[in-house]
Amino acid sequence: MTFAAGFAEHQNPERGIQATACNAAQPLWKVVAITLMAVCAISLPNLIDPFIRYDDYPALFAEAHWFWPKTLHEGRWLSYIWHLREFVTPAWLNFAIYQTLWAVLSVALAVAAMGRRYERPWFTTVLALFMLVSLPATLISLWFNTLIPGLAVVTLYAVLGCRVSQRTHRALLPAFVVVSFWAYTTYPLILLAVCLMRTEHRSLRDLFGLMTLFVFSFAAAVLLTYTLNWQVHGVFGVPLDNWRQATAATDIKGMIANLPKLVETFKTLLMAASYNFAPAAFFHTGLLLVATLVMIKRAPREALYLHAGLWAGMALIVLQVLKLGVLVPPRTFIFAWVLYAVIVVRATALLSQTPGLGGRVMRNLTLLVVLCYLLQTFNQYTVYRPWQAETRTLGDTLRTADPAASRPVMVYGDVMTLDSAMAADIFDDMALTFRMQQLTGHKFLLCHSAPEACTELESSRLAAGLPEAIKVKVETSGDEVRMSGLLE
Repeated sequence: MTFAAGFAEHQNPERGIQATACNAAQPLWKVVAITLMAVCAISLPNLIDPFIRYDDYPALFAEAHWFWPKTLHEGRWLSYIWHLREFVTPAWLNFAIYQTLWAVLSVALAVAAMGRRYERPWFTTVLALFMLVSLPATLISLWFNTLIPGLAVVTLYAVLGCRVSQRTHRALLPAFVVVSFWAYTTYPLILLAVCLMRTEHRSLRDLFGLMTLFVFSFAAAVLLTYTLNWQVHGVFGVPLDNWRQATAATDIKGMIANLPKLVETFKTLLMAASYNFAPAAFFHTGLLLVATLVMIKRAPREALYLHAGLWAGMALIVLQVLKLGVLVPPRTFIFAWVLYAVIVVRATALLSQTPGLGGRVMRNLTLLVVLCYLLQTFNQYTVYRPWQAETRTLGDTLRTADPAASRPVMVYGDVMTLDSAMAADIFDDMALTFRMQQLTGHKFLLCHSAPEACTELESSRLAAGLPEAIKVKVETSGDEVRMSGLLE
C-alpha cells in the first residue's frame, strides 16, 4: 500500500510502503466513529420512515416473483437470491444497515488510498467523508432494500484490502467481480479502485497486469450472466426492458446516432453531481484538473493508476451508451466520485508536505466540498418527507375507516401530479400502491392508469352485495395538488 507522500518518506513520495501498513497496530476507530456519526446525521431525515423507490419494494417484502424479470433484463442474480429469504425486516433497519455499510466502505477506501499511519489522520477522515457524501451514492441509496447484499460484497472486498496481502487480494478479484456484477453493473469498478489504491509497488507492468485481470474478470462476469440467462430464460444475453427505450446500434453509424444520448448522460451527471448549480460543475471539473496536475508533478505513477481506473470505467459507460442507445443515470457513477475524491485529497496531502499557500488552499477547498455536501445530502433526504407524510396521513385515515383492510381503495386522478410526488421525483404511480401495502395492507387501484379495472371492481362488488370500495381523489386546492380524504 502507498501512504500519502510525506507520511513515510518526504524524499521519495513514490516509494511504496509494505503490507505492514495494513496491519498497523494503531486502530482506525476514530475515523470509523466520525464517519458513522456523519452518516447518521445526514440520513436522519430519511431514517425513521425511509423513502423507497417503487421497484425496491419487492426486496422489502421479500417477494421474489416481482423481481424475477430483473434477472433477465438486468442480470441481478445476487439480488434475486436476496429476495428468496424467508424473513422481512423493517425498512428503517434495512436503511440503517445499508448506510452503515456505505460508511464502512468509505473508510476502507480512504485507508486503502491514504494508508494507516496516523501522524496526520485528518486526510483519511476527510477523504472518507468526501466519498460518503457522493451524490450518486445518495441517489442509489433509495434502492437500499435491494442493494444490501451487493454493497456488503463490495465493502467486504474493500476491508480485506487492508487485512490481507496484495497478492491474495488480487487473487480474490475475479470472484468478487462476478458476484458484485450480479448486484449492480458498476460495482466491479469500485473493486478495481480498491486494487489500484492499495497497490504497494506501482509500475507500468503492474498496472497492465491489474487492468488485464480486471478486464478478464469483468468479461467473465458478463459471460456467466449471459450463460445463466440462457440456461434459465432461454436467452443468451441481457435484453433491455422496453421502458429503457433503447436504440441499439449495429454499426458505426448507429453508434454515431447515439452520441446525443452520450452527451445527455454526462450533462445530467455534471448537473446532478452539482445539485443543478452550474458553477459548481465547473468548480469540480477545475478542482479535478488542478489535483491531477499536482499528482502528475509529485506522484506521477499514482496519478496514472487512479486515472486508469477512472477512465476505464468511463470507457465502459461510453461503450454502453453508444452500443445500446440508453441513458445512464447519475447514480451509476459512484466509482467516478470515489476516484475523484481520492485524486483531490491525495493531491492535497502531497501539497501539504511542506508549508505553503498551495496546501492551505487545497485543504480549504477540500473541506469546503465536504461541508457543503454534508449539508446538501441532508437536504436531499428531506425532499422525500412530504410524500412520506402525505401517504402516512392517508394510511392513518384508512386504518381508522377500515381496520381490517377488507375493502379495496380506488384512487381517482393522476398520482404523478401530486406536489409531494413531483418533489420526490416519483418514477411510477405504483409507488403509491406499494407504499400503502407497506403501511396498511389495503389493495389499491389507480383509476387514472387502469380505468377499466376500477369500473369492473365497482360493478362486481355491487353485484355481489359487498360494501363499496373506498374512494380517494387527487385534487387541486389553490396552487396545491394533494390527495383528498376518503370520499363518500
